[in-house]
Amino acid sequence: MPGSRRRTVADPPRLAVVGTSGYAFSYLHRARILHDEGLVCFAGMADVRVPSAAAVALLPEGATAHVGVDELLRRCRPDITVVATPPHAHVRVGGAVLRAGSDLLLETPPVLDLAGFTTLTRLAAESGTACQTGFQSFGSPALPVLRAAIATGRLGGVAGVGAAGAWIRTDAYYRRNPWAGRRWLDGEAVVDGALTNPFSHAVATALLVGGVAADDPAEIALELYGTRDIEADDTACLRIRFGDGPEIVVAASLCAEQDHEPYVVVHGSRGRAKFWYKSHRLELDDVRVHLGEPVDLLRNLVAHHRDPAGVPLLAPLSGTRAFASVVEAVRDAPSPSRIPAGWIRTVGEGASRHPVVRGIGEEVAVAADRLALFSEIGVPWASAAGAAERTG
Repeated sequence: MPGSRRRTVADPPRLAVVGTSGYAFSYLHRARILHDEGLVCFAGMADVRVPSAAAVALLPEGATAHVGVDELLRRCRPDITVVATPPHAHVRVGGAVLRAGSDLLLETPPVLDLAGFTTLTRLAAESGTACQTGFQSFGSPALPVLRAAIATGRLGGVAGVGAAGAWIRTDAYYRRNPWAGRRWLDGEAVVDGALTNPFSHAVATALLVGGVAADDPAEIALELYGTRDIEADDTACLRIRFGDGPEIVVAASLCAEQDHEPYVVVHGSRGRAKFWYKSHRLELDDVRVHLGEPVDLLRNLVAHHRDPAGVPLLAPLSGTRAFASVVEAVRDAPSPSRIPAGWIRTVGEGASRHPVVRGIGEEVAVAADRLALFSEIGVPWASAAGAAERTG
């Protein structure tokens, strides 16, 4: 089906986007920029809902809007397709894209369990297509520098990699769609918790920096907590251990006093490194390194489509196997424990209302620094008895 097999090599690849609202809108914008630069032919978009006027306005002349992915694939015959749907639709929609012979960029979290990872990996191999994920930090110019510091022994032996994030999320955030804050919806896993959606980048980046992103964890320990009347956690931490390689600890909360920029910290025997993955700042032994802007992952996929041997994918699905194991463990864990009301205060009103957990901004940082769970660093409301553990 892909048009590239029916046109000359000189023709730009046909690009389509599934999803038109929320973060998907940014992909429509990027697709139009690539089209105007002559790098792709932005052929169309699809959504189960009627797209907004702003979304339609981004379509170039001749591009079309469609109700679902099947119609989009049949009518537009894209060579590259972006899927930015709700996460629980990724395997179904992404699978249709790969079966149609189109390269795929899958927004995060790419899959919600190992079964989904295996399905899409198999379909990509069978169809000879590429599958990129939307972990933007994987395109950071800081990563090669950080990897080189680890590989050359500048930091010494790496004992572990920590990550910390603390943001504010208001009531409006949990009203943004029917699956927000849910673990399950209509019998399908959603897993919209702190570690698996807003801070999925922290987890995936820590695994990548630790060199274990494609491995199977030997043990995953979880502590999931909540402050709201929702199914999913809004405050959580985890430890991931492997048969070989450093242990990974990630602590995160959506109940902060103020937004803190999330980061990954590498603990070496001779030094440490800190990587702020959203701003792409890197600190090696207290020396700041400024490296410029990240590579756009959609541009990387377009370049890979044109030259698969010469341009490797920066965020391939194959490099997210351990992350899929984490999401599956969160999905299967007991319901989050409630943080006692005495540790929570409410700020704002109406849609701007949000809970604040006392001291959580500092506590996620301590967990990442000590490579320890909340219960191990003495957080008063955290209990090891409420932790979930999974072994490989």
